Parts: sequence; C-alpha cells; structure tokens
Amino acid sequence: MSDTTEQLEVWCAGEDWCPITTTATLIGKKWHPVIVHRLLDSGPSGFNELKENVDGISSKVLSDSLEDLQEKGLVDREVVNEQPFRVNYSLTERGASLEPVITAMAQWGQEHLREPDSEDGGIR
Repeated sequence: MSDTTEQLEVWCAGEDWCPITTTATLIGKKWHPVIVHRLLDSGPSGFNELKENVDGISSKVLSDSLEDLQEKGLVDREVVNEQPFRVNYSLTERGASLEPVITAMAQWGQEHLREPDSEDGGIR
C-alpha cells in the first residue's frame, strides 16, 4: 500500500493553487472519482463487479482508468486466483484518504445539480 505521508512530486510547488491542481490531476478524469467512490462503498472488488457498479463505463475505459489510478498510487491490484483468473482492486491508504474529497463532491452535486431536462443543462 502507498503511504499517505509520502509526498507527491509536483511541477507547481510553491504556488498556492498547486494542491488543488494536483488533486484534480489525480482524480480529475470523468470516471476516476466514481471508481474511488465505489471502492470506498464496496471495498475490494473484482473487475466485473466494478463494471457493474460503475454504470455506463466500458470495459476498456474501466481498465484504462484502473491502470491510471494504480500508477498514481490510489488503487492496488491483487491477483486472487489464476484459474479462473480473478483480480481484486482496492484502495491504497492514499486512495482511501480521498474519502472526504469524494464525499464533498457528492454532497455538492446533490445540492446543486438536477436532472438534465431543464434548459440550463442541470446546474442550479
């Protein structure tokens, strides 16, 4: 597991906006926060379970997203069984530490978004 005390190297060090940009870079892709949210809610999950829990994501995009989240130290991949092949994905310590960020995103969305049948595209 990644250690949350290990600092991430950033290109914008010293700028007051740098922590925001760095966090957005880690989870700023469309499906990344959803995957982290599902792993927070469900715990370690297999690929097919995640695909089912992240409605609307293709297998290719899920695979690419999980690989990216692994490279960023947010998700661990563990081979559970060789025959039949089974892999579990779980959050690293660093990934789990995103819980307050993901929760805040969900709360903000619940307060400010509505169904897209409105003229303004769903933003209040």
